[in-house]
Amino acid sequence: MSRSASPQPPAPGSKPGPQGQADTAAPAAERAQTLDRGLQILQLLGSSEGHAGLTISQLAVHLGVGRAVVYRLVATLVARDFATRAADGRVRLGPALSRLAVSMRPVLVEVARPVLRDLAERAGATAHLTIAEAGEALALVVVEPSWTDFHVAYRVGSRHPLRQGAAGRAILAGRTGGSAVVETAGELQSGAHGLAAPVQGVPGLEASVGVVALQAFASPQVAEAVTDAAQALALALTGPLPRP
Repeated sequence: MSRSASPQPPAPGSKPGPQGQADTAAPAAERAQTLDRGLQILQLLGSSEGHAGLTISQLAVHLGVGRAVVYRLVATLVARDFATRAADGRVRLGPALSRLAVSMRPVLVEVARPVLRDLAERAGATAHLTIAEAGEALALVVVEPSWTDFHVAYRVGSRHPLRQGAAGRAILAGRTGGSAVVETAGELQSGAHGLAAPVQGVPGLEASVGVVALQAFASPQVAEAVTDAAQALALALTGPLPRP
């Protein structure tokens, strides 16, 4: 029987991440401090708190540095289109991240496919990864179960409003920090039932993982499988890279 390790204190020199947890992905001596702070700003702007924009003062509090330091970092991000600063002084994510997100899609598809395959087989229903794009929900990856006689055909590239269907509603819930599974019935297709959970903790990615079937999901194990898949995908996308 394996035992879980006791929590360890943060390594010397490590700093709290955006959610107040110590960031120990790499020793502090190996990190470029200015770049690290800039990336922390992007993570904060991509969090549920940052969707409405954050002021220079708010960012300074989160990072534990002076306003002058944050101002220079934000000016650099704005110059490269990674952030924007409105007339009200609030800083938001910029269009450069959308361009990077498009470049990341082949990687996202490759990583998501085995996770969705496992979900489809566990749930006996069509599994999908849906992302937010231009105010709509876009089906990026779809995997059908191999052992069912009937299942819903869900086309890759399908779009629908974020406020319709479990996938879009889960993405909206993730924007406010919600993590519960969302269930809908008949919102996108008559007779179809959907379950979806937001993919959280991946900077720059607004997405959900879900399943759709022709009947209601009577077993709570399906909702559990959806949650497990969303968490597994987030971990696969943010896990530590192998060291050279």
